Amino acid sequence: MPILSLRSVTKDYVSDSQPVRALDGVSLEVERGEFVALVGRSGCGKSTMLNLAGTMDFPTAGEVHLDGVSTASLSDSALTKIRREKVGFVFQSFQLLQTLSVYENIELPLLLAGAPDARENARERLGWVELDGLGDRLPHQLSGGQMQRVAIARALVHSPSLLLADEPTGNLDTTTGSVILALMKRLTRRQNAATLMATHSLEAAALADVIVCLRDGKIQEITRR
Repeated sequence: MPILSLRSVTKDYVSDSQPVRALDGVSLEVERGEFVALVGRSGCGKSTMLNLAGTMDFPTAGEVHLDGVSTASLSDSALTKIRREKVGFVFQSFQLLQTLSVYENIELPLLLAGAPDARENARERLGWVELDGLGDRLPHQLSGGQMQRVAIARALVHSPSLLLADEPTGNLDTTTGSVILALMKRLTRRQNAATLMATHSLEAAALADVIVCLRDGKIQEITRR
């Protein structure tokens, strides 16, 4: 069973009183272990797909299934639960809380979920991203690449089934970005999860297993490597 399935998904918005179709009949399946890149110009529908996949938004038509469950069938409390348990998020701007230590940032999803052994799990994930010994530092004491590693550790601390990454290398140099992407790919496979990444970078997309080209809200091409 795919971890993520979009079935004939259409998403409409209203902008300045005019209807805007962000996605137009999109179908896509993402399997466990896959690293999938969404590429295309701004406004092509990449971010909308991430929002639908992460249950932050819902389709106007069609269905989104996350780990076999239709997101439209879930109550608000069930949606909160599935986000906390099934989905991890990595952003271009890192989204670390500046007043919290590295450890505290990583363990936050576990604390919100009331999970035990939050610090122990945070320490383990920090080791996964090769930042042992930096747990007590604040985010401003880290480099951009280190902050993104912390963000990845936080995204994976609750062992999600799906990692969603929105331009994760956008604020990094090319070399650091390549290292971060290779790390994300390795760690999501380690957890038998999948990654869905939106990117403008062809270099970033080249590291993916599957490249999905979007244009005007439609899938133009899917390349499997």
